[in-house]
Amino acid sequence: MPKIEISTFIIADRQRVFDLARSLDLHMISTSKTNEKAIAGRLDGLIELGETVTWRAKHLGVYQRLKVKITRFERPAYFQDEMISGAFKSFVHEHYFIGNDNGETQMKDVFTYHSPFGIIGRLVDFLFLKKYMTNLLINRNEVIKEYAESDQWKSVISMSQ
Repeated sequence: MPKIEISTFIIADRQRVFDLARSLDLHMISTSKTNEKAIAGRLDGLIELGETVTWRAKHLGVYQRLKVKITRFERPAYFQDEMISGAFKSFVHEHYFIGNDNGETQMKDVFTYHSPFGIIGRLVDFLFLKKYMTNLLINRNEVIKEYAESDQWKSVISMSQ
């Protein structure tokens, strides 16, 4: 079972970073390269505990649907989303937010997944899927950082509330 761990340091308070990470509007901005759109469940704003969202996006040349649910939520320190249905056999994405006294937040992603198709899926993980997913998460975190460290966060959070 592959596991991806990424830490991003952001010069912004923890609550702001937490809200940006759960903003569906910013998620769509950060994944514009894959044309990701919320098509069912919660469609915009700040996703909350127990809510679901179904995404439609083009990954690896194929349009896919992915339904996730927020299964744990501890404002402003942690939330977790889990795949309900989609291309993976399963996945859990944990989001941690650790603030310090200097106004900086460490945003940590832990993404654990099972690929479908047994040994073929493990081969796909090894050849390219883990790298693809890592880059997707890094790019998303760079957008969150950019918005959090500038005044851009105001438009997304006010749009989300």
